[in-house]
Amino acid sequence: MTITRNHSTERMSKINIHNGTIYFSGQVPNDVTGNIKAQTADCLAKVDALLIEAGSDRDHILSTLIYIRTMDDFAGMNEIWNEWIADHQKPARACVQANMAREQILIEICIIAAVKV
Repeated sequence: MTITRNHSTERMSKINIHNGTIYFSGQVPNDVTGNIKAQTADCLAKVDALLIEAGSDRDHILSTLIYIRTMDDFAGMNEIWNEWIADHQKPARACVQANMAREQILIEICIIAAVKV
């Protein structure tokens, strides 16, 4: 049983691949100065890059867990999410309100995807 771990630190790996399934660490925006729409778009751009690096794409996302600081941002986050996923297969998804590691972070996105074959 082989597990491939990419971008590992003393605390975590950004990508773990096992048996054709890719587990990604939570992605937060690089620029935390924007509103929920800007931060969501930033996170999803990071997700796209990691999917490509791991040999996958949006159509192969199995599950998504989205953490947002406040449910007041739910509609704005969904607006960007809906545009991003519009022409692709839809994953299972959950969205919960949560405290973030830093006050400026409004969103964190965690995904599990299948490797493209």
